[in-house]
Amino acid sequence: MDLKNTKAANNTITYNKAEIEAPAGNIYRAINIISKRATQIGVEIKKELVGKLDEFATYNDSLEEVFENKEQIEVSKFYERLPKPQALAIEEWLQGKITYTEVDNK
Repeated sequence: MDLKNTKAANNTITYNKAEIEAPAGNIYRAINIISKRATQIGVEIKKELVGKLDEFATYNDSLEEVFENKEQIEVSKFYERLPKPQALAIEEWLQGKITYTEVDNK
């Protein structure tokens, strides 16, 4: 996932209901699909962040030396500034990047 080039908003935006529901034909189905994608994005971001922060982990039992690692702080700030997973999922939905299949449970 390319988080650096996203155009998702970091603030509150009002979306056109017709644009959101058009691909699914139903606003509730569209929101359900977007919600599931937002959960996937959140998990991906968390996994990526934990992986990057593990590089800075120290496994010493002594607490004698606590220091600030500027690279670790920059990584953390980058992830704090990212748009919310919901905003990223809505952007993907409106751009047609999310595919879904309907399952008939009859």
